[in-house]
Amino acid sequence: MERTVPTTGSEEIELYMRTYYSLLRTTDEVQIQTLVETHLGVDSLLHVRSRDHTPDVSALVYSSLRLPHCIRQTRLIVMGQSERVFARRGYPDVEQWRPVAAEARRRRSFFDGRETLAAYVASLSDVDDLIPILTAFQIEWNKIHLRLFGHASLVDLEACVTSGQPIGADLRVRLCEELGISAADLGQLEAIWKEDLPAMLLDAGRQRKRMAARLLAGSQVEYRKATQLWWENIAANLPFDPGERPVYFISSNTHSVVNILSGFALRREEELVRFVREGGSADLQAEYADIQTRQVPSSLENFLYYVLKKYLHTPQGRDMWEEREQEEPLCGIRHIDSRHVFDVAAQIVELRALRPDWLDSRLRIPGIERIVHSDAIIINIDYPLGMGAYHILSQIAAGVESFRGVYVLGKAATLNGSIGDVMIPNVVHDEHSRNTYLFNNAFDAADVRPHLVYGTVLDNQKSITVRGTFLQNQRYMDVFYREGYTDIEMEAGPYLSAVYEAMRPRRYPRDEIVNLYPIPFDIGVVHYASDTPFSKGQNLGVQQLSYFGMDPTYAATVAILRRILELECARQDDDK
Repeated sequence: MERTVPTTGSEEIELYMRTYYSLLRTTDEVQIQTLVETHLGVDSLLHVRSRDHTPDVSALVYSSLRLPHCIRQTRLIVMGQSERVFARRGYPDVEQWRPVAAEARRRRSFFDGRETLAAYVASLSDVDDLIPILTAFQIEWNKIHLRLFGHASLVDLEACVTSGQPIGADLRVRLCEELGISAADLGQLEAIWKEDLPAMLLDAGRQRKRMAARLLAGSQVEYRKATQLWWENIAANLPFDPGERPVYFISSNTHSVVNILSGFALRREEELVRFVREGGSADLQAEYADIQTRQVPSSLENFLYYVLKKYLHTPQGRDMWEEREQEEPLCGIRHIDSRHVFDVAAQIVELRALRPDWLDSRLRIPGIERIVHSDAIIINIDYPLGMGAYHILSQIAAGVESFRGVYVLGKAATLNGSIGDVMIPNVVHDEHSRNTYLFNNAFDAADVRPHLVYGTVLDNQKSITVRGTFLQNQRYMDVFYREGYTDIEMEAGPYLSAVYEAMRPRRYPRDEIVNLYPIPFDIGVVHYASDTPFSKGQNLGVQQLSYFGMDPTYAATVAILRRILELECARQDDDK
């Protein structure tokens, strides 16, 4: 079989990665400035204006979304796999620091209130993610410094910070002129930084950013130890032994699976609609009215799930939080947060405890009442990043009786579709192992299409698992596009490497075409498009999915859960 591996055009990326990994072996701090030259040499699709003298607002927005706001004060970033690693390397009380979070990247982090940020890492993919993001942020911060230093605008920004007032119209005009950006660009930064924008611009204008990083432990053993601690915490919080139950594994998110299985929001329709009418946005009010009059094809169920998320984060939603926590165990759903390691929450669902009358109507398949005889469980996790997927699925495979299905739902960039489309691959090229995996995907377009309102379902696709979002450039992507790879994501390859080890007697190979036919359990991979990287300067930091992003997420979730319920109900018939 002819095979083209993308070596041409990726040498700059390899050089960048070799540079920061070689530097991170030191026990001393690594200055981010030493990585700027190789970062610029990559010509990343997420940092297309990295060499310009004016700020690349798209890259700054992207990196700002994936860093906590305390990055303003941060000088040193320390990375470790677990609380034990931090304690052994001189940070014994890291979890007593202030917890901080980024808006668009789930990574357990703590800030000491002065200059040090501690970040938990689940695999090398976290390093491949965090280091380029820090470098891009510092590059763009220092562009702002060069353009604002010594200008009178800093005095006015200081007044805004002191008074707590937003940036006024006149100052906005001057800032746009001095920074060389548009009013829309400034608006994007304001949407991300909100009331902290004056302080961020003031800090950047006054002082250059000189960040440093330390990787406290870089061995594979430490990543495996952290994953083992993660799994032990899950097993300890269950009233049964997961090692004695067959498992349907789902990698998705923490909302769509439980919303559809519990039907909690659907039973609170009246209260949620009242919230929309009395305090919701005009857009949500108009959307609900259009759904009621059938002016739009949107799903009422998806709408209520979205409103529930908003409502639970309001003061009046506290009672509903408690009601949800009380009701979900009644239908076999348990939430388990991770502790002392990376931030990947899990949800365990006992299929026999499901309430068929509570299910989303899209799951009420013929014979659903037979689910009460099932001994299987669903393990649903909040999708990890990159190689963290391999470590987690490998650990679960070693700790459970057997898999009956492994399903991966995640976001991806598309080279041939539009944001909101659904891609279903049956070929995955993994840049970690450099393997090309061929497998029989349990899903095709017909499984998702009935539940998708706005997008298109593209099955028979070829997916590529990349090592990092910044670790892509035009030349690199062109090679794959010519070979027909149009679905770009970060987890499918590592998951398939773990699947290989769950069915074969050796470790996953490298640089091979790997045939996963036949396999003793279901494999399903479904991606929804969140990004179009060939649209230069446009990325998910600029085009956020918001409410309409729920359409492909829930369409794919419905397809996965219907598949599980159909398989398990059919199994009960066979066992009679």
